[in-house]
Amino acid sequence: MMRKFTIPALVIMVSIFGAVTLMATSPQIEPNVPEPVPPTVRVVVIEPQPVQMSVQSQGTVAPNTESELIPEVSGRVIWMSKSLVNGGYFEKGAVLLRLDDEDHRSSLQRAKATLTRAEAEYQHARFEYQRMKSLEERQLASRSQMENTLRASRVAEATLQDARASYEQATRDLARTQLKAPFTGLVRRESVDIGQLVGRGSAVATIYASDQAEVRLPIADRQLAFLNLPVGHRGELPPDQQPNVRLSAEYAGQMLEWTGKIVRTEAQIDTSSRMVHVIARVTNADQVAPLSVGLFVNADIEGRLVDDIVVLPRNALRTGNRVLVVDDDNKLRFRDIEPLRFYQDDVLIKAGLQPGERVCISPMQTPIEGMTVNPVLNSELATS
Repeated sequence: MMRKFTIPALVIMVSIFGAVTLMATSPQIEPNVPEPVPPTVRVVVIEPQPVQMSVQSQGTVAPNTESELIPEVSGRVIWMSKSLVNGGYFEKGAVLLRLDDEDHRSSLQRAKATLTRAEAEYQHARFEYQRMKSLEERQLASRSQMENTLRASRVAEATLQDARASYEQATRDLARTQLKAPFTGLVRRESVDIGQLVGRGSAVATIYASDQAEVRLPIADRQLAFLNLPVGHRGELPPDQQPNVRLSAEYAGQMLEWTGKIVRTEAQIDTSSRMVHVIARVTNADQVAPLSVGLFVNADIEGRLVDDIVVLPRNALRTGNRVLVVDDDNKLRFRDIEPLRFYQDDVLIKAGLQPGERVCISPMQTPIEGMTVNPVLNSELATS
């Protein structure tokens, strides 16, 4: 009976002893806390540089010179140039329209006859005055007779002047029956046809010059600070103060460009858009292809040159006009900066950063002052 209970008790005691021995002789496990891995961020090294400012705008091309073709005499249209159609091209001095000139030729002949008669009467009156003056000096004619001949001579001279003016007027009216182009250009629209009776002062066509074109470009008031334009100047800018402008547009399936100058600014501000308008002028003789009137173009205006500007990607800017600078110990530091301008995907900074400093440009959700990071130059990432 005792054997029945002794053997199990011994087994239990041996097991307990073995377990205690194993626990006493087992190696101690020491906890190992892993060191935190600093996040890798992209950085750029600050290098201030001069930056050429530019301002973008858009506008529609308009002619530099546009006028109405208006006859100065009345008459019936007897001939029209093939160029006098919508979109027609003409050279300076070309005859665009002829009016019936029969009446004007008759007026010129009458004026010429009147002039010939006036010249003869003036010569006779002048001769009579000289003869009477000679007789009066020899006391062979009275003073009143001489004064009468003098008056007749002056009346004949006035009549001659009137006849000459009438003859010149008739000559001009005859020449005006031909309407000539005052410049080289194109026809915007015409409103006359053969056989139509046109009156003096009534417009028969609208024409514009093709040698130059202008574009009215709206500019925001704050962007004027980036252009090298004299403040308060009125009229056309001096040639040495006219900024360069590059115009571009997609036309006929290809991208075309033109170069010109900003020649003036409009004094008034648009009340609806609060914009100031500048005028760009393009000389077509200097271009590969002429700038077409009515074309919608994009404009890139050359601005002033600013020194010591830092250019960073826009995503480098944090809330409150601050950036993250990585110091020599690879720790993040917030830095207040003074931005000059936001341009496309960049921010131009004029104060707050020193040459050689490293700025973090990686997006970070919760950056902390003094956080340790692993900085990698952005150029190294681009080449790897």
